[in-house]
Amino acid sequence: MAMVHLICGMICSGKSHYAGRLREELNGLILSTDEITLSLPQEVIGDCFDRVSDGVNAYLMRKSLDVLATGTDVILDWGFWTAEKRSEIREFYRQHGVEFWFHYIDVDRDTLARNISERNRRVEAGETAAFFVDEGLAEKCRGLFVVPSRDEMDVWVDNRRQGV
Repeated sequence: MAMVHLICGMICSGKSHYAGRLREELNGLILSTDEITLSLPQEVIGDCFDRVSDGVNAYLMRKSLDVLATGTDVILDWGFWTAEKRSEIREFYRQHGVEFWFHYIDVDRDTLARNISERNRRVEAGETAAFFVDEGLAEKCRGLFVVPSRDEMDVWVDNRRQGV
């Protein structure tokens, strides 16, 4: 039976990399809010990013049910930054009788800083389509993200780089 894998973690923690590995392992489909929002004209989104992102998430939740009906696992690469968001998605899938697992990507500050630096280098070089993370965005994200408790997560992934 197909199930949903919910990838929780800070910006640049390695969620998308992990989601890609899961996709290969499970032959699943990744549904990514960033993939859609990055394809939209950023000058149109402007200050409405959070509202647009919420709308994209609502659409992808409904679409995930269609994908699951085909027998394909779904990987939601969203972050699930607050306990409230995690609770909402749990309730949505419970109401639809869908099995799900939460995967938390744990990363320390040094690894996070290296990941942000590497991502920004790749964005500037045109090697990846991702949001550039300046210090203002990084600080905003640190202020918004609520680390889950261990009992909230089904899989805890240690994504710290050792001595790199």
